[in-house]
Amino acid sequence: MNLPLNVDFTGKVVVVTGAGGVLCGDMARAYAQAGAKVAALDLNEEAVKKLADEVTAQGYICKGYKANVLEAEALEEVHQQVLKDLGPCDILVNGAGGNNPRATTDNEYQHEAKEGQKTFFDLDASGVDFVFKLNFQGTLLPTQTFTKDMVERKHGCILNISSMNAYIPLTKIPAYSGAKAAVSNFTQWLATHFAGSGIRANAIAPGFLVSNQNRALLFNEDGTPTARSAKILNGTPMGRFVDSEELLGGVFFLTDDKAASAITGVVLPIDCGFAAYSGV
Repeated sequence: MNLPLNVDFTGKVVVVTGAGGVLCGDMARAYAQAGAKVAALDLNEEAVKKLADEVTAQGYICKGYKANVLEAEALEEVHQQVLKDLGPCDILVNGAGGNNPRATTDNEYQHEAKEGQKTFFDLDASGVDFVFKLNFQGTLLPTQTFTKDMVERKHGCILNISSMNAYIPLTKIPAYSGAKAAVSNFTQWLATHFAGSGIRANAIAPGFLVSNQNRALLFNEDGTPTARSAKILNGTPMGRFVDSEELLGGVFFLTDDKAASAITGVVLPIDCGFAAYSGV
């Protein structure tokens, strides 16, 4: 992996939740390559163990831990293991999150709904609740757990993962958009709450990326863009999707104590210009 910035994280302990996925897996690899001791957390234990083995084989330090970001007691158990294996947390990346079909409508507009399709009125309450818990509480609980190390030493950094949905909600996904808006708001709250404790809190807001989760929504079987994908690209000045590794520059910058020492409470868009375009 070609690192975007020459930042030295040697001696830092970086905890990354959601590291079993592509985006946060890349972040875990990058931090390790930059010298950090990385704790990769995910509910998918097989994925983070595989990640840790790959990174370790390359000569870097990374350990994988099974962790449910919605269970405080389980997180504390992982916290204690990380303390034993790597030491106290210096940087926390809250990457766990996601959407759920039960909280998604089939149509962009109610008047276009056809019989048998899931409308706003059919959204499953438990699905909406799950999406909010996964994204908001899945950020809050790990922060409660790992910032204890930072408060004790009056030093540390929190990086949350928001979304462009937090600025202007996308059609079909009201719960996910609302939950990410809550993450952005919570980032500002954390920045204020911990300002006197030597802890900074920021977030990145990725634009549209192609992943295994959304590939079928963005591309047809023949590789051509779907109608929704075409709308996205037409509304993006750079005319393309964001690559996962393009997030790393912002991640490194915001979590580097020298480069961003006076930056806290910021949500940084990394979106190929999507937020800047009015549509005309």
